[in-house]
Amino acid sequence: MGPRPQVFIMDPELIKEVFSKIYVYQKPGVNPLGALMVRGLVSYEKDKWAKHRKIINPAFHLEKLKHMFPAFYLSCSEMLSKWEDVPVEGSHEIDVWPHLQQLSCDVISRTAFGSSYEEGRKMFELQKEQAQHVLAAVHSVYIPGWRFWPTKRNRRMKEIKKDVRSSIRGIIDKRLKAMKDGDADNEDLLGILLESNFKEIEQQRNKDFGMSIEDVIED
Repeated sequence: MGPRPQVFIMDPELIKEVFSKIYVYQKPGVNPLGALMVRGLVSYEKDKWAKHRKIINPAFHLEKLKHMFPAFYLSCSEMLSKWEDVPVEGSHEIDVWPHLQQLSCDVISRTAFGSSYEEGRKMFELQKEQAQHVLAAVHSVYIPGWRFWPTKRNRRMKEIKKDVRSSIRGIIDKRLKAMKDGDADNEDLLGILLESNFKEIEQQRNKDFGMSIEDVIED
């Protein structure tokens, strides 16, 4: 990129090594615009990455993933049913890309937020719009300090970030109340993450060993 050399790694074993040696291979800094979308574990380094990875890890145990198969199945069935409704006379071409995007959105919303699935879908739509704004900004002529100007796009980007965080905070607050009342369903990703975080703090008897609510929102 200009004067900076880059190395592209294709070999799976080398990729695995880079991802596992977090104290050796470091991530590039997050672009201020990218920070409107990409935060959490994917942007953390060293000890903070290790702490978050440890707390998140239980969500990806095979036994936990098995409970999510029905969500995968339902989302795939809904997508295929739309394809089956296509007129059958003669040949017909389907652009599958938008359907696959929606499939990813549905699967993650169902597995991450469980009964709050519809709220999750709304957040994905907002994030999709945010991605379009970020890409447009990245590809436009760079003007120092531009992202602080109160342009229509900048105002909308800040509004989306605020709305998404507010929605996730609302879901987390409901889940924490349910956990306190003993009514929590911890089979989805958010429930598993909150439960794992609570156990880590309890075991270490120090809240610094766990995630803050802000950290949970980002992840």
